[in-house]
Amino acid sequence: MKVTQEKLPASQIGLEIEITPDITKQTYEQVIRNLTSTTNIPGFRKGKVPRQILLQRLGVTRIKAAALEELIQDGIEKAVKQEAIQAIGQPQLRTSFEELINNYEPGKPLTFAAAVDVEPEVNLVQYTGLQAKAEEIKYDPTQVENVLDKERQEMATLIPVEGRAAQIGDVAVVDFKGVITKAEGEDETAEPTPIPGGEATDFQVELQEDKFIPGFVSGMIGMNPGETKEISAQFPDPYANEELAGKPALFTVTLKELKEKELPELNDDFAQEVSDFNTLDELRGSLEERYQKEAEEKTKNNQQEALLAELLKHVEVDLPQTLIEQEVDAMLTQTAVRLSQQGLDVKKLFTQDIIPQLRERSRSEAIERLKRSLGLREVSKRESIEVTPEEIQARVTELLQQYPDQDIDEDRLHSVVENELLTEKIIDWLLEHSSIELVPEGSLSAAPETESLSATEETEVELAQSQTTEPQTEEQSTAATTESTEGQ
Repeated sequence: MKVTQEKLPASQIGLEIEITPDITKQTYEQVIRNLTSTTNIPGFRKGKVPRQILLQRLGVTRIKAAALEELIQDGIEKAVKQEAIQAIGQPQLRTSFEELINNYEPGKPLTFAAAVDVEPEVNLVQYTGLQAKAEEIKYDPTQVENVLDKERQEMATLIPVEGRAAQIGDVAVVDFKGVITKAEGEDETAEPTPIPGGEATDFQVELQEDKFIPGFVSGMIGMNPGETKEISAQFPDPYANEELAGKPALFTVTLKELKEKELPELNDDFAQEVSDFNTLDELRGSLEERYQKEAEEKTKNNQQEALLAELLKHVEVDLPQTLIEQEVDAMLTQTAVRLSQQGLDVKKLFTQDIIPQLRERSRSEAIERLKRSLGLREVSKRESIEVTPEEIQARVTELLQQYPDQDIDEDRLHSVVENELLTEKIIDWLLEHSSIELVPEGSLSAAPETESLSATEETEVELAQSQTTEPQTEEQSTAATTESTEGQ
């Protein structure tokens, strides 16, 4: 068999394959023999159909097509093996099948063109002496105090209040009823619309403004037990219930009871109550160590991301479609697993209509991930960076000990661990041979409202939001009416 190779774009190798006359004849005759033994034609027993009758009934074109399918598949497989090509994915026929049927004559040479994807060649223009900036995340001592204060709040005792009005931090027991009022310019004669779930009796409210729709809590400040008051408020936009988003509201509120929180003392007894430590100093020390380590890890992660972003600028590679599609598959699979773990019905989310859209949106991120991965692999080749079997086994043993009751595929775990350890080593090597300048936190980040999500994160958020939720109970509906998410 004669095979001629040529390089094609997108890391493909083109093959011109010439099948010898004897093979084109043998395959055609074999197809006829197979059809003779399997085709039912009235008036003839299987295997006894005369050749001419078979050709008349089935048609020469159909028999040629069947023979061609075998010739093409077998020809490509033998050509790839003969030329020692490390092909990936499914081969593609480049010659028109209709053209081949017209030109195919058993007993004469058959020439056709095909293409196979191969692993791409990576040109790493530069990988040492890289320069970039990364934000340094510093330990904030207030984190420890915030944790301790939160624990104290949760352990607080509610004490009835007498002789004073409501103030921030109190806990109030109220009856309330809310309606949507008319915005400026709307029909003033129309009746106010009751808020779904916007009515409750003996409802306990913690007077913290950031936990409720704007105006509700501030309107209660200064009220005395037994007092009834109309309070104007406005639902934020956006809001969980889109029908209420941005709408003005009026609540009739009766303050029935007022309580204040009595916080436990911050001492060794408190530390023993909320942790396994014997003293408050030990608890503080543990929290400080935790947040210092967390800050260091975030800083290193920022350095790594900055380094990889810079490395990506120097990676030149012509990616084959096979690898891109495989990476897109992996990304969507990861998304499906995470959504499933959140209790969402993945089959309802990943419909035949939405999957093509998700695949297209994921392509650019898949390409970037591949370029990163291939760039790191090229560095490991050039610098002979490897992980030893002992290092892999040590990490595997550690993980198995952490999850003794889980059924884990150890072969798969070995593969994952090897890849992670190798990536860590490569990045550490690059950091040692690059200059990553640390700059103050916030100096490089986009403002929170302008930060963009990756395609994968956007997909997860949109699919999660599109999942139909269960109807709320009356209690849940009431709470949702008064409470808004933090930060709104």
